[in-house]
Amino acid sequence: MLQNLHVKNLALIDETEVDFGPGLNILTGETGAGKSILLGSVGLALGGRYTADMLRNGAGNGLVELTFSVEDERVEKRLEELEIFPEDGMVTLSRKLMEGRSISRVNGENVSMATLREAAGVLIDIHGQHDSQTLLNRKNHLSLLDLSAREELAPLKEKMEIAYREYRDICRKEKELSLDEEGRRRELSLAEYEVSEIEKAAPVPGEDEELETLYRRMTESRRIRDAVAETYRYTCEDGAGNASDCLSRAIRAFQDAAEFDDTAAQLYSQLLDADSLLNDFNRELSEYAKSFEFSEEEFRETEDRLNLLNHLKAKYGKTVNDILAYCEEKKKRIEQLNDYDACIRDLEEKKEKARKKTEDAAGRLHSVREKQAVLFAGEIRKQMAELNFLDTRLEIRISDSGHYSANGRDEAEFYLSVNPGEPLKPLSSIASGGELSRIMLAIKAVLADEEDTPTLIFDEIDAGISGITADKVGEKLRLIGKSRQVICITHLPQIAAAADVHFVIRKEAAGGKARTVIERLDEEASVRELARILGGSKVTDTILESAREMKQMGKSER
Repeated sequence: MLQNLHVKNLALIDETEVDFGPGLNILTGETGAGKSILLGSVGLALGGRYTADMLRNGAGNGLVELTFSVEDERVEKRLEELEIFPEDGMVTLSRKLMEGRSISRVNGENVSMATLREAAGVLIDIHGQHDSQTLLNRKNHLSLLDLSAREELAPLKEKMEIAYREYRDICRKEKELSLDEEGRRRELSLAEYEVSEIEKAAPVPGEDEELETLYRRMTESRRIRDAVAETYRYTCEDGAGNASDCLSRAIRAFQDAAEFDDTAAQLYSQLLDADSLLNDFNRELSEYAKSFEFSEEEFRETEDRLNLLNHLKAKYGKTVNDILAYCEEKKKRIEQLNDYDACIRDLEEKKEKARKKTEDAAGRLHSVREKQAVLFAGEIRKQMAELNFLDTRLEIRISDSGHYSANGRDEAEFYLSVNPGEPLKPLSSIASGGELSRIMLAIKAVLADEEDTPTLIFDEIDAGISGITADKVGEKLRLIGKSRQVICITHLPQIAAAADVHFVIRKEAAGGKARTVIERLDEEASVRELARILGGSKVTDTILESAREMKQMGKSER
């Protein structure tokens, strides 16, 4: 769940921290106090759109940081798939905001915006009056339906995906093989030429590397030979003054002294060792010099062979192994082209078997979805009735998309009628923003035990409602809060009274500047905030008592 929100230099916020609690977290405050700014800052940390004018006036940069505790193994596994690993059970998403750009981090490490958004999608889900794209986009309806029967559908969807991939691969292969007679002849001729060219050259794995080393020795041989000759001149060449001659003279000069004491004997022994090492060096130097003796014919043969291999590498692969692999592929292709009709017949048989397997998997998925659509719609209707949707009809209609995918052939769409006598119509064409928020709340209540996302945020879910409906919404938020963390911004006392944790957002003036602050309320302060919402600027004892009673009723209904 979301443990902490840290915001710095954003709009009217100077710097503030909020420690959220489990269950239902309610945020209230007067209009213009900055509730939307606070929620907007969360959106920024989750990868929302950023512009420089969002920064606090006069600030060079800003920061939004969210810290989550991860306790659910399913959530932890999904994070690990993104290569995000909780540290001491915590994950921190942050976004540093600067002029014209921002830097995203997860647990202090820079990440792409895409990774930040993926991580956010695992940890938190935001729903607002103007942010209900999940319901407005019919492509998401099938996902919601499948989520409602996840355990039953999961093995069927896995089989469907395997079958579809096999069928898709065969279709792709069939398309690649699809040639007219002239095209087949041209490809066959080219493939035979390429195989002949490679086999005639007969490249050997590693040969190119050996030839490159040899060619480099050949091209550098003159320079190396000159260096060897000069070295040999200093160490061993006939004549006085070389190292070998000088060592021999030193040995003869020191021979008598070596018999004087042990120290002289040891020094003499070292001198003999030096002479022996120099002799070994000179022999090896002589052999090394011979390795740089090449004839013009050897040089030309090496150069020609290396040019041939480089020519093949330019056409067929970066390495000799790539060239040989390409040759094998072309040999198989030649077999297919020589026996083209039989190959196509075999492929068509495999395609038909794969199609039947795919159709069967899609049919099984469809059957479960048809059954689940009725059950899921019924559960949503019950939840909607508890949210004061009266005489509402809801259906989930499944249709054929006309093509296979890894998810079968089904499409799903929610149809709704909110007034008696009106026909069912697509949800996206008739539901208002406030209704969409409440419908999403009903769906979340049904899916409370199915979804993995540990934190839900609802903004303006109270738009256009009051009285009994507000009570119902508060009850539903409490219900969802029993299985996951819920954060809700509201203007209604009926919803605020349901809070497990209550925060108030205020705007203060200090030093000639306005700033937004947020404060966690204790029980008595929460009652006073409820009284303010109920009575406005004039809070009487009667209103305070009503607020206290409302708070008690919120507790007793748990």
